Amino acid sequence: MTATVLPPENLAPVPPGPVEAGARRGRLYGGVAMIVVALYGLWAFGLGSRTDGTDTTFALNLSNATGLTVPDLTFPSAPVAIVLCVLAALCGVVRITVTLPKRGNGVLLGVFLFLYVVAFLAWAAAAKSINIASVLEATILAAVPLILGALAGVLGERSGVINVAIEGQFLLGACLAAFTASVTGSLLWGLVAGVLVGGLFGLLLAVFAQRYLVEQVVLGVVLTMLATGLTGFFYERVMQSDSAKFNMPMAFAPIKIPLLAELPVIGPVFFHQNILVYAAAALIAIVHVVLFHTRWGLRTRAVGEHPTAADTVGVNVIRTRYLNMFVGGMIAGLGGVWLTIGLNISFNKNMAAGAGFIALAAVIFGRWSPIGALWAALLFGFAGGLSNAVQLMQTPVPTDFLRMLPYLATIFAVAGLLGHVRAPAADGQPYTKS
Repeated sequence: MTATVLPPENLAPVPPGPVEAGARRGRLYGGVAMIVVALYGLWAFGLGSRTDGTDTTFALNLSNATGLTVPDLTFPSAPVAIVLCVLAALCGVVRITVTLPKRGNGVLLGVFLFLYVVAFLAWAAAAKSINIASVLEATILAAVPLILGALAGVLGERSGVINVAIEGQFLLGACLAAFTASVTGSLLWGLVAGVLVGGLFGLLLAVFAQRYLVEQVVLGVVLTMLATGLTGFFYERVMQSDSAKFNMPMAFAPIKIPLLAELPVIGPVFFHQNILVYAAAALIAIVHVVLFHTRWGLRTRAVGEHPTAADTVGVNVIRTRYLNMFVGGMIAGLGGVWLTIGLNISFNKNMAAGAGFIALAAVIFGRWSPIGALWAALLFGFAGGLSNAVQLMQTPVPTDFLRMLPYLATIFAVAGLLGHVRAPAADGQPYTKS
């Protein structure tokens, strides 16, 4: 008996699987959202705005820039905003009609956001001037603690421990760094104290999660509340009693990198910063190399994905998690150090202002990767820097809404990824030998 082979045109079409159908829906919803937002911008920033006949000026140099400078950019507000919003709408059309790889989708989203933000700035700064270099500098300053907190979260979750206590590590690091630096008169000792207290707090979280099997998300929230209460009490009873002795503003001096600091626009922004900014940049590279190109990183990822299998080949699961949480806590403590002696600001209660939770969102948005977390932190930092710059121009946008921008960006970024990213398989699951 011979089988009959039907020609391809007679074969019944295979229905798309759930993954493919979900991807199509995601492209459709994402593209429609882009088009709707772009059309709103087309009306609000161009066709329906009162900016006809006015110009916008983008200042491209910091006021204290000493190297090469470039001339300011001046252009008509409404026409440029209209063109940019039309191009942003075309990005939505491409999202719907063209199947792009994951990286291509990220690039398309980045282009859309760039076009829309520039259109918004063209409208917000109509008949005025906005210093783009200052916005970039504010972005860097706001992104540094988010980067460090996100790196701490990546190290923890890659080994299977959810670190929801990043906010608490920020507060403890900031408080102890400011206090120690003020008492000793040494920024170095303040740095050491802030980093160590963050590491010990991370280790405390790991012990409760692994030894006593406490639910990790609840544990992180409780420890953050503990850190908030401790630092608030210490601030009111000790630091506030004599600010000149216990809470004096101090900061590391900026370090100017020769040649690079002379570059126009980006030179003073990126290459004339203090040592903590350069340390954050170095840690991104170090954590990436360690996680993906060393034996320790392979063991860490194995513990986070399948701890039982890692244990059977001789990997000490508990010790790996403890060490990763301690190192991650030290990095988060460095983020707290930045909030005080990194920015020349005295400690205040709740001064982290939710930065730890935004850093945790950057872990998810960055897909548990140091490089991805960097881009996410820069995005959220840019939202904060942009809100500060726009508030000074007295635009029609309410000030309270502008203050919400970093948090709104966080919510939309994470909500847009729900169902599209996968955490390490053993994330949040304590390991016990059977």
